[in-house]
This record gives sequence, structure tokens and C-alpha cells, in this order.
Amino acid sequence: MAGERKWKGNTGGGSWGQRGLLFLFRLSGLRFVYLVMALVVPFYMLFSRGHSLAIYRYFRRRLGCSKARSFMNTYRNHFVFGQVILDRFAVFAGRKDLFQLEIRGNEHFLRLLNGKKGFVIAGAHVGNFEIAGYLLHSGQKRVNALVFPGETRTVRQKRTEVLGNNNVRVIPVVEDMSHLFAVNAALQEGEIVSMPCDRHFGSTKSVTCDFLGGKADFPVGAFALATYLEVEVLAIFVVKAGAKKYIVHVKPVELSEMDTLTKREAIAARGRAFAGELEAIVRQYPEQWFNYYAFWKDE
Repeated sequence: MAGERKWKGNTGGGSWGQRGLLFLFRLSGLRFVYLVMALVVPFYMLFSRGHSLAIYRYFRRRLGCSKARSFMNTYRNHFVFGQVILDRFAVFAGRKDLFQLEIRGNEHFLRLLNGKKGFVIAGAHVGNFEIAGYLLHSGQKRVNALVFPGETRTVRQKRTEVLGNNNVRVIPVVEDMSHLFAVNAALQEGEIVSMPCDRHFGSTKSVTCDFLGGKADFPVGAFALATYLEVEVLAIFVVKAGAKKYIVHVKPVELSEMDTLTKREAIAARGRAFAGELEAIVRQYPEQWFNYYAFWKDE
């Protein structure tokens, strides 16, 4: 159903609960908060059955897990998602020192960073894409991050503050699509534009891709921008590899035959190439897929 494909996109807990988390992180360590969250997850699964069912179907139908394994993986998925959210608030509370990053494929990023042209970073709701912006500083070029505007005031303020210190400008997506002017200007000025490319983010234009054995629509806004402005695209996935460690995977989304394609064909080809890179990461880290709605067309 169309309604089941809707995504609210905001962090739960409300402003008071989120401020409580910030206070808690100033008093206690990460592992203690993880332990408390592990006890809360079953209740969340019980009262958010739509989210849990979407992930259960992902494990059962897309990855071919047994019923028992799918149920256990659904719990683990929610637990890791909770860790990802808590890690974000730990950074908001000034605890950047808790985390370390390992970057794989950084040569692709450095090549474009040191070039004259801007480029597009295509992210996804796998792992913790946002934390890279909190922990890494882009000195040569400003990063312009498209974000969902429906977060609480607490999250918006903390996100803007921490990202701003790392040379990242936040651009909220707005209904009149005026954010596209800012994005276009940034790329033309040789800056970086970052946006998630696994959910519709304003524009409804998409390409249907083969993804984990089914058909799914992927938005092509990022790839259209890159194609028309003749800039490159990097897929960047940031996955949790331990309580305090993240691995950043940097993958070029480029095709050898780009020069022979029309712009429309190039946009679709880039979208499918991104979906292929995303599928490889999801298969490697299946419990870190965080799209809690009917993602595939046959659902």
C-alpha cells in the first residue's frame, strides 16, 4: 500500500527525552547506555510493529533467513539502530573522542577533494552515514548536506553546531524545492554536495533497480545534478564495526561508457550503479539496513 511506503524521517524521543540523553552521556559511558537500550528494544518492537514487520520481511524474503533467524535478526537490527542513534547523541554531548574511523577507498575522496570541480556524495540509510560529518573535517572544500527538516529543535541545533565546526553547511529540504538552487550553486562553486540516495528526498523522480532479488525505486536527483553539471559521484557508506569503531567505505559511482550515453541514460545508469554498490554493502552488513517501511515494489 502507498501509505506503508511513507517515511517520517525524524528521531524519536521528543525534545525532553533527547535532552535527557545528552545529560546522561555527560555522566555515564557508552556501554551503560547501550545496556539500558537493549532492554528497551523489545518494547519498541512490540509497539512499532509496522517497522519490525518491514525488517522481518527483509530478512525472510530478501536474505532467505529462516523464521527464527529472521526474528532474531530483527531484534539485532533494532539494537544496532539504537546504538547508531545513541552514538549520534554521544557526539552531541561532546564525546567525539569515544569513536574511531577507518576509511577504505579514501584515495577516491582525496582525488576529488584536491580537484577544481565539486562532486556529489551519495549516502544511504545503512549504518551511520551522518556520523562521518561529525567526526571528519573537510578543509579544502565545504560540504553541503541535504537534510530532512522535520527533526526536533534539539537535533537541529546540535546537528548544525557540530557539522558547522567541520565545514559542513546544512541545507534543509523544503516543499518549494528552493534547496535545489543552493545545491546547484554549491556544485558550480566547486563545493561538495551530500545527500541520501535510497529514499525520495523532495523530488519523486526515480529509476527502478534490481536490489536484493526484487525491484525497488531509487531517487535520481543526485545523479541528475551530477550528470547535468558534469561532476563525479562517490557512494559513501559508514558502517558500525564495533562499540566504538566505524568503517567508511568510499566507492566511485562512475561508468566507463558514460561518454556514449545520453544524459537520461547516464542518470539511470548511475542510479543502478549506486544500487549495486549499496546491495554489496547491505549483504556485507545485513543488520545495518535501516529502512523501516515497504521498500520493494512487490510489497
